[in-house]
Amino acid sequence: MATGASAALVEASARLFATPADGVPWEPFYFPGKRYVPFEPVQVDGRPALRVRAKSSVSILRQRFVPSLDKVGRLSFSWRVDAVSPTADLADSALADSPVRVVLAFDGDRSRWPARTHRLSEMSRLLTGEELPYATLVYVWSVKEPVGTVVVNPRTDRIRKLVLDSGTAEVGHWRNHVRDVRADFRQAFGEEPGPLRLVGLMTDTDNTESALTAWYGALSLEHAVD
Repeated sequence: MATGASAALVEASARLFATPADGVPWEPFYFPGKRYVPFEPVQVDGRPALRVRAKSSVSILRQRFVPSLDKVGRLSFSWRVDAVSPTADLADSALADSPVRVVLAFDGDRSRWPARTHRLSEMSRLLTGEELPYATLVYVWSVKEPVGTVVVNPRTDRIRKLVLDSGTAEVGHWRNHVRDVRADFRQAFGEEPGPLRLVGLMTDTDNTESALTAWYGALSLEHAVD
C-alpha cells in the first residue's frame, strides 16, 4: 500500500533526486505489519539529505516509471549511516537487514520464472497489492560481506544484492557511489536488464530489531548513451 508524501518531503525529493521521470513524485511505501519511520528533510554537514531514524522498522521511498524506463545508464548517489547492526546477515531471511539500500526493479519475461517464483509473486500481490518485479537489483551496505559481493535473496533469486560498503570503518562518513547499472545487472543476474519500473530507497532494521540513523544525499539516474 502506498500513500502520498508530505509536501516538505515531495519538495526535498524533487531537489535531491534527478531521474528521467522529472515531475513524478517520490512516495513512501508501507509493508503490511511493519513499523514505518518517515524520511525527513534535513541538513547534515552543510548538505541537504533525507534522514531515517530507524528502530525495528522498514522505511521505503520510491519513484515509479510509467511506462517503464528503457536503457538505464549511470546511477550516482550518496549515503551515510551512524551504525550497522552487528547481527545482520543479508543471506539469512531472519536477519536480512541493511542500514541503507538503493533498489532498482526491472521488467522482463516472467514466463521464464519457475512455479515457485510465480507463487511468491502472487503472495506479494495479496499482501501488498503488487506483484514481484521480474528482477530487482539492490545496492546495500553489509556488516560482513566484502565489497563487490552479490548476495542472492534467500526467498527468491529474482532479488539480488550488490555490496557497495562493508563493515564499520566508514560509519559516520558520507559514501559516494557512481554505478553502471547495466554492468551491475549483468554481474548480478548474468543477463541484460529489461526496462526499469522503479527506483527506491530503503532502510530496514526490523529483522535485527535494531536502531540506527541513515541519511540519503543527492541521487541521479541517467538514460544510457548508445
